[in-house]
Amino acid sequence: MADFLDVLAHDAKETINSGYYEALKETATSYISLKKAILETKNAPVITEIKAASPSAGTIRKNVEASKIAESMEKGGAVGISVLTEPKHFKGSLRSLVEARKAVKLPLLMKDIVISPVQLDAASKAGANAALLIEALFDRGYCECNIHEMIARAHSKSIEVLLETHTAKEFRSAVSTHADLVGINNRNLATLKVDLNVTKRILERSNAEGKIIVSESGINTSADLRFLCKCGAHAFLIGSAVMLTENIEKKVKEFVSAL
Repeated sequence: MADFLDVLAHDAKETINSGYYEALKETATSYISLKKAILETKNAPVITEIKAASPSAGTIRKNVEASKIAESMEKGGAVGISVLTEPKHFKGSLRSLVEARKAVKLPLLMKDIVISPVQLDAASKAGANAALLIEALFDRGYCECNIHEMIARAHSKSIEVLLETHTAKEFRSAVSTHADLVGINNRNLATLKVDLNVTKRILERSNAEGKIIVSESGINTSADLRFLCKCGAHAFLIGSAVMLTENIEKKVKEFVSAL
């Protein structure tokens, strides 16, 4: 039976076929390591996210000016910035990634439903330093190559990989790859339900094998961040809680100083 992740994969294929990822012209690239930034920060390693909408919440912020938002996030102390580039369900755009790249010196993560190397080529052109891959999309056979080939393709373009998981089985598979970071999504992409205990349960039962673990989704307060840190997460990807606030810089500072 199809679930929402299947819908995302199907629509990603349509977007790729439309030429969306190939319309981008070459832009200035910069080689900044998200992994290094997380390891070297003295504060809570918070990756903030520029996103206009989500399938679960609908429109989160109107008139998203990526450059201004990125600057506010950088001033707030974010260790990196994730930029949604998926256009159909998240109202993201490659243009936002390009604008953010011009505005800040932080490492940038392209967040999309990546099933083709063509998307990694676009990430590189737009100036991304890392890209999100989703373990479940490879397990379900949606991707044009296997996970090891996709990671190698990213690395050949100096793009680090955040490999996202949601189950203990996916997590154990992910930590055995050459992914630079392993994510645990507290949101079930099949049902869109969020539970912070997903991170807790996975890290209680599974060895991280020395990987940097990023807890994603559902982080709304500093207390949430502290809880996930105690569970064993090393970094935290926060989108809606930052994008919904009027003063982005102030909100980012709250999270960054949470530990």
